[in-house]
Amino acid sequence: MSRTLCLAYTGLPLIALMAIAGCERAANVGRTPDLTAPKESADYAAMTNPPLFIPPGPATPDAGASLWAGSQNSLVRDRRASARGDIVTVVIQIDDRAEMQNTSGRSRSASDNVGIDALAGLPQRLDPMLPEGASLADLASAKAQSSYKGSGNISRRDKLTVRVAATVLETLPNGVLRIEGSQEVRVNYELRELTVGGFVRPQDIDRHNEVAYDRIAGARISYGGRGQITDVQQPRYGQQVADIVLPW
Repeated sequence: MSRTLCLAYTGLPLIALMAIAGCERAANVGRTPDLTAPKESADYAAMTNPPLFIPPGPATPDAGASLWAGSQNSLVRDRRASARGDIVTVVIQIDDRAEMQNTSGRSRSASDNVGIDALAGLPQRLDPMLPEGASLADLASAKAQSSYKGSGNISRRDKLTVRVAATVLETLPNGVLRIEGSQEVRVNYELRELTVGGFVRPQDIDRHNEVAYDRIAGARISYGGRGQITDVQQPRYGQQVADIVLPW
């Protein structure tokens, strides 16, 4: 198979992918970004499919006279999320700053001189035969010098303050809760998306049914968006492909 035909076959999927992406972008011209339907999320599935309830055992006569009740309307019930389908508020307050500065230097100098002053009288006999000014006493001379200096500086600042409600998707065998939540806000033609997920210990949830983001193990927090502003900030698909393919 010729090289031209091979390039044509390998380029067809890429062209088709770019065409599909272009059609998708063209479909949103003059339209606001579509919101994700709540019923399509894992939160809705967790709320509508609670875990199988297994009665602890036969009721005793004194159960009816007890002040404690586990129902949702009980005044003494723990309001913190603890089971599949419960909602917990995640408080995200990220204010991280990192600064790194490194400086390194290296210097080396070397000098070598090689000469033959006496070797059974041969240097004295050979010196007259050499060009004028040449002598075996200064047979070879070499000098070397190298110098290196490098410096680097990194400065980064991340700040994000937001609150989002997450849903308990499941309770792991060790009692840890797996949570996941999302939030979408549309302003004009720009849609901002916030997603959070991870694993939370029930004891890390405070009495206000809130948990800090730094208490979430394996936290996955994403804050972005889609719409006209985000579209302008992204390079075109052709440019992205060219940056990957071109070696310069």
